[in-house]
Amino acid sequence: MTITLTEAEDGELWDEAAQNSPPNAPIELFESFWEMPRLLGNGYKTDIELHPHLWLTIFDYEHHDDLLLKLPTSNHPLQFSVLLSGNIKDDYGRIGEGNTLISGGGIQRSMKTMYCQSSRMVGIDINMSPDLLATFFPGKDGGIPPELKLLAKNNDWQTLIYPEITPAIRFLAQQIFNCPYHGMTKRIYLQAKVLELIALQLALILEDGATPQLPPPLKPETIARIHHAKKIMLSRLEHPPSLTELAGLVGISDRTLRKGFKELFGTTVFAYLTQKRMEQAEQFLRGGKMSIAEVANMVGYSHLGHFAAAFKRRYGITPKECFLGKIPFWDCDAV
Repeated sequence: MTITLTEAEDGELWDEAAQNSPPNAPIELFESFWEMPRLLGNGYKTDIELHPHLWLTIFDYEHHDDLLLKLPTSNHPLQFSVLLSGNIKDDYGRIGEGNTLISGGGIQRSMKTMYCQSSRMVGIDINMSPDLLATFFPGKDGGIPPELKLLAKNNDWQTLIYPEITPAIRFLAQQIFNCPYHGMTKRIYLQAKVLELIALQLALILEDGATPQLPPPLKPETIARIHHAKKIMLSRLEHPPSLTELAGLVGISDRTLRKGFKELFGTTVFAYLTQKRMEQAEQFLRGGKMSIAEVANMVGYSHLGHFAAAFKRRYGITPKECFLGKIPFWDCDAV
């Protein structure tokens, strides 16, 4: 089952849980402890103020059900996220399974974020004012370095980047999560480790002076048309329209559809179609009510070999192995 909540509804549940929770063990003056709402799952998160306008959140929780969280268009701080366990998927990319997140300051587009029931979420979030970039990583003029200004958009669409999680980043995140100190020593230790972690994540996008080449922001009307195109594809997985036909149905050019789809969802139209076909195929195969050939036809494949190859690329097992009950390398992969 999937529970769907708005960001406001989710916040209200956490606030209510905090009010109804019994007193916790003593924590630092600069910390706030939050027990996960029992309606959603088990676990906790801890917010730690490391510096004015610099907050660290450490979390460890697991949901009872898949949670689809709807986030509205809003102003967003600069955020750095690392997952040590689990994965979170939004409309633009994935955190976990090899990727971290740098969510730039600016206007966040409305999006959906999926937290999977079978995935224990362990990790850290760092939230800060983009202005602090000039404090911690000043440029030659004392302001934000030119190569980091893409992370401080203010009244423009924010930049989203999903750098890989290197062994060094993972080790630092583990040190932060398992901080052995208390009191002021803990705060100083975490300040140092957080800045080091930010530097390592930034290094991945600044190596050799390179920065992501970002397309011009899409107009709200274009975004709506591309989302409509995605819905059309999902309703016609067995016989999907061609790219040109799909673009015509939503009133944009195929070039705009290709580029806009990649920007919004982090993948191509064809790759997204294949992903959703494979997800549906897995459900049919596990249901055990149809043969492999019938499942292939249901998701638009007339050639069993092509279907088997696509399925194995997606899940690491063959359709037959899935039909017989073998678990894929990952099985929590849908938004």
